[in-house]
Amino acid sequence: MEARRRGHLYFILFFVLLTLLIVFGFRIHSEYEYYHLRHSGNLRFSAVAHIAGDDHTKDVPHHPLDPLTLQELKKVQKILHSNFPTSAYSIHSLVLEEPEKEMVLRWKNGDPLPPRQASVILRAAGKNYMLTVDLETGAVAENDVSHNSGFPTLTMEDIIGVIMAPFKNADFNRTVAERGIDPNDVVCAPFSPGWYGEAENGRRLIKLECFITKDTINFLMRPIEGIIAITDIDSKEVVNLVDKGKHIAVPKRAGTDYRLSAQDTPVFKLSSPISMEQPNGPNFVIEDGHLVKWANWEFHLKPDPRAGVVVSLARVRDSETGELRNVMFKGFPSELFVPYMDPEEAWYFKTYMDAGEYGLGNQALSLKRLNDCPRNARYIDAVFAASDGTPYVKPDIICVFERYAGDVAWRHAENPIVGEEIRESRPKISLVVRMIATIGNYDYIVDWEFQADGLIHVEVSLTGIVIVKGTSYVNTNEIDENEDLYGTLLSENTIGVVHDHYINFHLDMDIDGSNNSFVNVHLKRESTDGKSPRKSYMKVTKKVAKTEKDAQIKLKLYDPSEFHVINMNKKTKVGNPVGYKIVPSGTAASLLDHDDPPQRRSSFANNQIWVTLYNKSEQWAGGLFAFQSHGEDSLQVWSNRDRSIENQDIVVWYTLGFHHVPCQEDFPIMPTISSGFDLKPVNFFERNPVLRVAPYVENELPVCTPAGST
Repeated sequence: MEARRRGHLYFILFFVLLTLLIVFGFRIHSEYEYYHLRHSGNLRFSAVAHIAGDDHTKDVPHHPLDPLTLQELKKVQKILHSNFPTSAYSIHSLVLEEPEKEMVLRWKNGDPLPPRQASVILRAAGKNYMLTVDLETGAVAENDVSHNSGFPTLTMEDIIGVIMAPFKNADFNRTVAERGIDPNDVVCAPFSPGWYGEAENGRRLIKLECFITKDTINFLMRPIEGIIAITDIDSKEVVNLVDKGKHIAVPKRAGTDYRLSAQDTPVFKLSSPISMEQPNGPNFVIEDGHLVKWANWEFHLKPDPRAGVVVSLARVRDSETGELRNVMFKGFPSELFVPYMDPEEAWYFKTYMDAGEYGLGNQALSLKRLNDCPRNARYIDAVFAASDGTPYVKPDIICVFERYAGDVAWRHAENPIVGEEIRESRPKISLVVRMIATIGNYDYIVDWEFQADGLIHVEVSLTGIVIVKGTSYVNTNEIDENEDLYGTLLSENTIGVVHDHYINFHLDMDIDGSNNSFVNVHLKRESTDGKSPRKSYMKVTKKVAKTEKDAQIKLKLYDPSEFHVINMNKKTKVGNPVGYKIVPSGTAASLLDHDDPPQRRSSFANNQIWVTLYNKSEQWAGGLFAFQSHGEDSLQVWSNRDRSIENQDIVVWYTLGFHHVPCQEDFPIMPTISSGFDLKPVNFFERNPVLRVAPYVENELPVCTPAGST
């Protein structure tokens, strides 16, 4: 009987493991992985070099910032094996060790590449290592990380190794049986535990929550409320079992399947599909796989296991001088903090740091053509390393496309006062770089949009599945008005828990050079003191931030400012320093206590804007080792050093926030919501940089015919 039960469990796992790992942000990639069962009943996992997508075996680097190639990753794997011949190790990060910034800025096309090095984070014998590997000499240098609390990004082996742990625990099996649940219908998914005190130090822990898989693909909507199996990742044993909520029913499966094939109402479909077509091809090129050139923009683009996508060396060509001018040395999502607002025992720890704990690029799967990206998109593959160092390809994880949605770049019309009718209008066309990471239940769409007027729009869109809590309630009329549900009743026995999302972006702005300053352009009501029929007006005052604490900014609707990054060493013809400004849009601020453990770990959410002195080692706002970190290596700590930032090489950090109070429209899968910010030229150009953009003319536009027509 036990053998049959175990076999049935594995049979279920074979079909749901892909989805199960989504809960914790991991995937089995058919390009390079497989798992098999042994007669002993142990779940095994291996990495094999089955490469999908384009052939990357002959890739070579052409630029100092090009990611490690497949052959380079193989070489690093061999070097590491020779340095750890007798001990097992697992690689948690293997990426290019970027050359020093000054070296990258000096490099010109045709110059020899700087020495190629790899940055490696691995664990061996219970210890974290951060290594620099020289690909030419084979030399390995160890960097001291002993002062960092926490652990590196989890690997797939970490996750697969623990998902069966609860079923080996007698107390777990007993409580499942007491709830009247068939164990053959149960799967358990691992969640990062956060950090809540010294008792959790010294070992890697993970918390598994369990779900019913029966009769729905969307098992996330069928939690077994109150069971949490706290598990040691390294020993793969349950060290504590939380067992509460036996009276709470498992939510029903009805209406939970979000696939089109499962819907019992007529399919909505436009009779005339809409698509942007470019029969003559795109107006951009991607040289050597990473250097993007479009209109007046040029920038370097690469996938990254942790950041997802990194935009570097963004330069815009001046329409007046023809000069290619520096705007941003490097920009990327630095951390993603998602705290759920339920303090009960089975929920309080759900305060994820998705980039540092799981990795945005690790969670990015191939984009779905025509739906994730339009028909006119071009795609970029990623070449990453598995935990044993084996390289593998993730095809199509970044798309690049031109967008025209009927928007206007600029326009003006004059009436007959000037003696003639004038109607001037120009179309707004932009270039979009997109990456989508599915982290647990959520899908995050990250767009970098470049416009010909010099503006960069960064947007984050959220969709996916709202994680839910089981409840005994089936209608709101059963709920006492004084009871805090910590969320919204979305369906029978189903509560969508209130939560936040905070996405921090690292923006190394280099406006016409590395030495920049941060200016608070404050807007204040000023009285006319009876000198005008007006009683008041808005006055502008400018204050240059001297130190990092001067640039810790909380946005205030009724005490507004603009926030400029300027180069005071270069001025326009009329004397204004050239610059860019950070333009926030709708955002949210964290309401958590600053001493709350999750807020200490993700203290970058204390402010919307930070500015720090450039330091190559300060890249991740939540710290290098985010998993079970304590918060001592973070943007807040770096900023509190209060270093001088006036006319220095500085980094701007912007935190984009969302409050999410779930509603019934979020069930069983939520429509996309979006917010973002702009990096906009301010006195950067001498005049409107798109003044000479040509208007559309009817006979110059392509005429498209439906596919299959003659």
